[in-house]
Amino acid sequence: MGFNCGIVGLPNVGKSTLFNALTATAAAQAANYPFCTIEPNIGRVAVPDPRLAALAAIGKSARIVPTSLGFVDIAGLVRGASRGEGLGNQFLANIREVDAIIHVLRCFDDTDVTHVEGSIDPVRDAETVETELMLADLESLEKRLPALQKRAKGGDKESAGQIALAEPIVAALQAGRPARAAIPAGAVDAAARLQLLTTKPVLYVCNVEEASVVTGNAYSALVADRAAGEGAQSVLVSAAIEAEVSQLPEADRGEFLEGLGLHESGLDRVVRAGYALLGLLTYFTVGPKETRAWTIVRGTRAPQAAAAIHNDFERGFIACETIAYDDYIAYKGEAGARDAGRLRVEGKDYTVADGDVLLFRFNV
Repeated sequence: MGFNCGIVGLPNVGKSTLFNALTATAAAQAANYPFCTIEPNIGRVAVPDPRLAALAAIGKSARIVPTSLGFVDIAGLVRGASRGEGLGNQFLANIREVDAIIHVLRCFDDTDVTHVEGSIDPVRDAETVETELMLADLESLEKRLPALQKRAKGGDKESAGQIALAEPIVAALQAGRPARAAIPAGAVDAAARLQLLTTKPVLYVCNVEEASVVTGNAYSALVADRAAGEGAQSVLVSAAIEAEVSQLPEADRGEFLEGLGLHESGLDRVVRAGYALLGLLTYFTVGPKETRAWTIVRGTRAPQAAAAIHNDFERGFIACETIAYDDYIAYKGEAGARDAGRLRVEGKDYTVADGDVLLFRFNV
């Protein structure tokens, strides 16, 4: 099951530097001029999870396989993108393909790095990108509504339902609010079928200078206020630091970060925040060959969770042996959890919880 987060923002805010550090590659060219990223670069990044090592130690697993999250480095956007300015058409097409938006905002001063707007204002930059996405959504809906209205008049119930959902969204967009602000709680799946850009969840990444990476600065404080007002999150990162960390041997990274007053890399926070942004959770399988993490959407029932391993597991699902992570650790594995009565056999209606250690019974 693949999930992708699109890294977006204005040119020269640090998107490609962040992407390169995330993937520890030079796949995306990071250069000080607009549109250096023309084709979206895609990289899959392991989701940091200390639970894996603890499970593998108890299970005496030969290897550990983490779950992963995809990141897409998308070309920089400028004003007028919704009308095709710059690489606007390509930007909009690329962003339609991702599940969530990682919005990188420049929160540092540096006269050597040009800013497409001529000054540093991360809230303005966020509004620029959001406005272009809203304009694109508004144009898309306004083009579709006449055909929907015509079919609805002919008695098509599905079209009538889409109109009932689309019209409040159009009103929100015309008022300068994103589509996600006008979607009723029970209509998220229906709204997803409209394929709008501003229904996607957003994480703001504040790219700060090294001195501000622990506490932030005045720029990042403005972004945090904006995020809080939207019910969104913001994360502090110094893309320059992360690029340097990514080039260090694994054994030296912790000491380097501690010297900067950091307990973990900003990229680990970005990956985890992106994972949470998509409403994902992790369950585990543990055995002598491997301990592996599997990604599913919150609310997934056991048979559909089994499909993350193989479709046959869902098709022939009988039951799953389930141990909560804390119980697996406390009772030193499957045998101890079973003896303590902490191993449960769950059926088709069981909703998998984050951290469950599962063994599926199936027959095909």
